[in-house]
Amino acid sequence: MAYSLKSSPGHLLRRAQQYAHDLYAKEVSASGPTPRQYEVLHVVAQNAGLSQTDLVGHTGIDRSTLADMIARMMKKGLLSRKRTKEDARANAVSITASGRKMLNAANAKVAKAEKAALSVLPKTQQAGFMKALKAYADALDKIEAGDPAPKKKAAKRKAPAKRKTAKRKAKRKTGRR
Repeated sequence: MAYSLKSSPGHLLRRAQQYAHDLYAKEVSASGPTPRQYEVLHVVAQNAGLSQTDLVGHTGIDRSTLADMIARMMKKGLLSRKRTKEDARANAVSITASGRKMLNAANAKVAKAEKAALSVLPKTQQAGFMKALKAYADALDKIEAGDPAPKKKAAKRKAPAKRKTAKRKAKRKTGRR
C-alpha cells in the first residue's frame, strides 16, 4: 500500500496534537504554564511529595526532560524539591503557593481548550475517541514499562484442501493406487 497522509497514524496524531496545542496556547496565553508545565503542576498538586521517578510515570515525560523542567520551574518559584527520608537519592517534588496560583488560574482555560479540541467531533464520537486515546496511551505505558506490545492473535487457518488431480481421480475410479 502506498503512503498516504490521510491514513498515516503519525501524521494524523501530529495534526491532532498541533490543533490541541494551538487551542491551549490561545486560551492559556504566554503568561500561563506550557502544556507540560501544566501537567506537572497538576500531578504534583494532586500528589504532594511525589518523587521525580513517580512523576515520570504519571506524566510520560522522559526523566532528563522532566529534571530540566523541574529545575526551571523551581527557578520560577512554582515547585520545590527536597530529598526524601526513605531514599537520599530520590527527590520529592511539591507545588509552591505561586505554582498553585498559576495552576488555579489556568484550570478553567485548559478545560475550555480541551472541550474545544473535542468539539470538532460529533458528540456521539467523543467518548469513543477518548476511549481509543486512553487505550493508546495505556499501551504506550506498558511498552515503556518493559511489557511487550500486545500481539495480534493469529487467525486459525484451515488446512488447505488437497486438490485432486486428474491422475488421482482416474486411479480411484479404476481402483489402482
